[in-house]
Amino acid sequence: MTRVSATPEGLPTQEMADYYAAFAEGGFGMIITEGTYTDDFYSKANHGQPGIANASQMQAWKRVTDAVHAHDTHIISQLMHGGALSEYGVHTIAPSAIQPVGLRATDHSNPPTPFPVPREMGRGDFEVVKNGYVHAALRALQAGFDGVELHAANGYLFDQFITPHTNVRTDEYGGDERGRLRFLMEVYAAVKAVVPAGFMVAIRISESKVNDLTYRWPGGAETARRIFGILAEIAPDYVHIAAEGGRWERECLYPNGESSNSIAKGILKSPIIANGGMHDVDLAEKLLNRNTADLISIGRAAIASPDWPNRMAAGEPVVPFFRELIKPSLTLAHAKAVLAQCDASAMC
Repeated sequence: MTRVSATPEGLPTQEMADYYAAFAEGGFGMIITEGTYTDDFYSKANHGQPGIANASQMQAWKRVTDAVHAHDTHIISQLMHGGALSEYGVHTIAPSAIQPVGLRATDHSNPPTPFPVPREMGRGDFEVVKNGYVHAALRALQAGFDGVELHAANGYLFDQFITPHTNVRTDEYGGDERGRLRFLMEVYAAVKAVVPAGFMVAIRISESKVNDLTYRWPGGAETARRIFGILAEIAPDYVHIAAEGGRWERECLYPNGESSNSIAKGILKSPIIANGGMHDVDLAEKLLNRNTADLISIGRAAIASPDWPNRMAAGEPVVPFFRELIKPSLTLAHAKAVLAQCDASAMC
């Protein structure tokens, strides 16, 4: 969940340490951070986004991982390159020089503007991006993270490679699914080669995008079978299938009754994380009980109730999400205060 609460230098703050520690204290078994940029060239996507592109940022993350580990909880660094969807940069790079659909809001005080046309990546760009991920993963290891998740979802750089209409390359990084997955797989292998065996390296993937909620993989279930079949060759430590907008049925279910989760589960030996409205306990239990997913992830419901797992286990009410909770200053104490307000009024 993008929180845009780092310093202008991309440094995680004490406020962010408190924010992540609240989830650990609240009973979550694993925390995946917000998207964290990997290099100081073109990867940054948002103002206020944290990075792990230098030693100072790495040291600042150490405060966060220490706070989470104090509650015996794993924490994963989500490594992200914005590519053409950067809300931050004037100049962007992408697989192909194609303007993204939709609008970006570079300054919340001004109206949204079109995304710039990115520059098509050359061979030198491939090496810069790959090296950025490799060094970011090593810094994540030094910062105390338990693993990294390569963000290949929601329309960002790796997803721009996967998507046919944003990748019209005619070299080995374009064309069919194998070509369009090639760069992600090369970066995955490069990261895996430099980290110890116990350090998780995972992949997040989705069909829809932050700038295009209606997009689906051409070919539906058959395309999913090809994509997950190719990814099975690198055996990610887990695959996190995201549903932008929190709607699993809309984003992951195909007309024939199959889902991207069930297809991935049938092909990959990796654990599968389901996402998209999983605070709906009936839906979450259905996916887990049918062996469609191994874990569930929640976002907005966790922001509303950082102690969501503990409340579920105790049969206690949770705070429903509402827009005022977007502020990243949320701590467990604050959430409990909001819940008390809910109990005392009709606000929730």
